[in-house]
Amino acid sequence: MTTAEKRAKEVKLRRGPKVERPEVERPPWEREQWVDEGSLRDTAAKAVDRATDNRPVRRRAEPGLAPDVADALAKATTATENARYHERLASAADALDRGRYADARRMVQPVLKHLPQLAFAHEISGLCWYGLGEWRKAVTELELARELDGSVTHHAVLADCYRALKRYHVVEELWSELRAASPAPSLLAEGRIVAAGALADQGDLAGALRTMAKALELPKRPKDYHLRQWYVVADLYDRSGDVIKARRYFGLVAEAEANFADVRERLKTLGR
Repeated sequence: MTTAEKRAKEVKLRRGPKVERPEVERPPWEREQWVDEGSLRDTAAKAVDRATDNRPVRRRAEPGLAPDVADALAKATTATENARYHERLASAADALDRGRYADARRMVQPVLKHLPQLAFAHEISGLCWYGLGEWRKAVTELELARELDGSVTHHAVLADCYRALKRYHVVEELWSELRAASPAPSLLAEGRIVAAGALADQGDLAGALRTMAKALELPKRPKDYHLRQWYVVADLYDRSGDVIKARRYFGLVAEAEANFADVRERLKTLGR
């Protein structure tokens, strides 16, 4: 599996091996939150794959879209256009969810052409390019989506694209904006992981651990984003040569979910 394929699994978004579930009515497709596969990309890639159920649910109902997207589409189109583009967006979102990035790009292209002011269409396009490892193209589309909707929803994915392009100063700027916005804890966690990964990429493991300091809290009922953060913390301690602390945080992950990523193998390599 290529690095791009590993990174793209956080966009099957925002954020484990896929579990087959019986067909039930599902909520509208919602925006994803990104999960780092960092350097951190390679060592945490399997942890990222485990993250699906914790990410804001983005599996869509047939054939609905999230209310805010549907409202924006209705305001920008006639009734006839609305039905056509609603179907295209829903189909593109479903293809994105299934990892069919080229198909999703093809489906969303007519919407981008005729409704360039629709942030959600640019978001889908950007996430497709992201899944394909086309970082510059992903940045172009996600920056447009950010400009159009004025949200920080795209910051974590954008930051990882800039990280892949080694534009680390932009990663730091996006991380600062995300922290200032006080978003949902899961989105904040994804941004934190990317920011720490960018520092680790530059050899600043101590700085990466400082960035992850907020992730050291131990809630009574840890959620999946807690486990992903602990995994990253453990990896950073391992790379820093602090085997005791690495064991501790890998151990916390294993206690919460024994089959999380390759945590059991990591513990074995650390003599536990």
